[in-house]
Amino acid sequence: MAHVLEALMLISFGISWPVNALNAWKARTARGTSLAFLLLITFGYVAGIAAKFVGHNITWVLAVYVFNLTALVANLLIYVRNSRLDAQRGE
Repeated sequence: MAHVLEALMLISFGISWPVNALNAWKARTARGTSLAFLLLITFGYVAGIAAKFVGHNITWVLAVYVFNLTALVANLLIYVRNSRLDAQRGE
């Protein structure tokens, strides 16, 4: 049951990352996006994944962690793209 609850928590948080990536892609600007926040959340997911390995608790929930981390990396890449677009516009 603990795995299901953990997965529900991760899914609840994880739904926002693809939506945020799509919105950021369409906005074409990095304004309003916090790089520090994205990096801190990324660190948290990496720590969660590491905890699964260190604790020898590798279950299907790890796939949810990996999905969320992948979506966050996409957000980071879009942030870099949008920052470059902002620089080209002189913003």
